[in-house]
Amino acid sequence: MKPTPAGWPRISSSLFYDDAPAAIDWLCRCFGFEVRLRIEGEAGRIEHSELTYGDGLIFVGSVGGRDSRETELPTQSPRALGGMNTQCLCVVVDDADAHCAHARSAGAEILSEPTTTDYGEDYWADRTYSALDCEGHHWWFMQRVRNHGEPMP
Repeated sequence: MKPTPAGWPRISSSLFYDDAPAAIDWLCRCFGFEVRLRIEGEAGRIEHSELTYGDGLIFVGSVGGRDSRETELPTQSPRALGGMNTQCLCVVVDDADAHCAHARSAGAEILSEPTTTDYGEDYWADRTYSALDCEGHHWWFMQRVRNHGEPMP
């Protein structure tokens, strides 16, 4: 494979919100994302944005965007679908407990508390928790606590 363009991971995900401007602020405040690019259209709707977390990248936009298309994109917020999700995002963090505490204090709904899962000597161990964002997207935050072949700390 050829290298990706500078500053771009090989895979990124797009999330759509009924109130994308508020969601961008929420994701930065609660989960620690940073805005790299924010393109606003009429009435403040988000046509495109790029949020980074370390070397990770997500796109956030308002539902029903068009870009240069003739028809709207077929997008919805989980809130508009009774909380249904078609994806869950995984973010690797340095300290799952500290990240969870910050997210909770900033207003995130924690679905599962930080828990360490050891997948066995032949694999690894992770400390993870999950949370809902302001419109119901599911997030999973993971800290690797043991790599393959290492003893548990």
